Amino acid sequence: MKGRVDDTTTTLRGMRSLVWATWSLFAGLFLLLMGGGMIATLIGVRAELDDFADIQIGAIVTAYYAGFLVGSRITLSQLGNVGHIRVYAAFASVLAATIVAAGLKADPYVWMALRFAMGACFAGQYVVAESWLNELASNEIRGRILSWYNLTTVVAYGVGQFWFTRLDPLEITGFAIASILISLAVAPVALSEDAAPPMIVEPERMTLRELLHHAPTGMLTCLMVGVTHGAFLGLGAVYATRLGLTLSEIGLFVSIPTIGVILMSVPISAASDDIDRRAVGALAALTAAAAATGLLFFQPDTWQGLLCVVVIGGTTYPLYSIAGAYANDWLPPDRITAAAGQLILMYGVGAMIGPLIGSAAMSRLGTDGFVWTAVVCHIAIAAFLLVRLFQYRQPFRAKPWSE
Repeated sequence: MKGRVDDTTTTLRGMRSLVWATWSLFAGLFLLLMGGGMIATLIGVRAELDDFADIQIGAIVTAYYAGFLVGSRITLSQLGNVGHIRVYAAFASVLAATIVAAGLKADPYVWMALRFAMGACFAGQYVVAESWLNELASNEIRGRILSWYNLTTVVAYGVGQFWFTRLDPLEITGFAIASILISLAVAPVALSEDAAPPMIVEPERMTLRELLHHAPTGMLTCLMVGVTHGAFLGLGAVYATRLGLTLSEIGLFVSIPTIGVILMSVPISAASDDIDRRAVGALAALTAAAAATGLLFFQPDTWQGLLCVVVIGGTTYPLYSIAGAYANDWLPPDRITAAAGQLILMYGVGAMIGPLIGSAAMSRLGTDGFVWTAVVCHIAIAAFLLVRLFQYRQPFRAKPWSE
């Protein structure tokens, strides 16, 4: 009993020490993601108000995720050369400039290039934050720290989306405010005396073929989740605008999934630790599909429609974590870090494809195309996980390091 008390005390002390050392990073991320949520909603609504073609809107969203892939690939090498804080500041500077430029010129082709740059910068910031926290946190407290990191990013993004309701998307003001928030995000990180990010070492490598051999279910689920999230997140503001919602209603629609994340993500993730992750993921995906179907019957400006969106947010966001955790269950311990980068890559590839599928569906089916994309994508995830569940009934790691 005394040993457990001592371990708990040590864990709490480690938590307090790490939180104190990284408060500046969390503060910077909150400001950064507020600006990110605001600009994503602004661009989606502005593109619709300026009558951009469906394929152009889809291409703008896809360009963001293409930049996300590139940014995540180049950031690790730069971290090794100049360190976390300098990379963070450089990306924030470029990001602030591209946001202002987007406000100056509302052209679909210019926005494709600018959204590509924004995606690369945001990916770089995520890599900086996650590598920083993973290197500083011990195994005993890593899960808690990363859960606070995930909650911080989701809440900040939602606050930025809701703040959009006070802005006129046809004016440059919103773009300028988003740029200011991202510029301010550098200050706490650069000026904190407690910020002590670790040195980066070259991680072990793992090819996509190797990952497919070791963990095909987790890898392919990440790809499918990317398609689903790319369409749902990238085109949500466009969908709400086409329904004729007011700016405040649009802001509420795109930000209210955050409530679902806060209420449901932790219980779902905890359940996946005790129950077969494939079963939990399939149930979550089916629930999201059912909630999305509700949007065919209830407008998103009604309480029933908003409840559907809350449930979608609470059940779709944990899917990536479940897929990644299941992949890690089947990987040798010395390959987990390398596999994480490839799982992000698969998610990013899917997120590039999703907006193109969603925009094509909306072009063919009207506004309901957005809903049907969400329904079909979630059903596909559930079906895939159930098939794999019935194919592999054996207990965890019955086949060493391979499904």
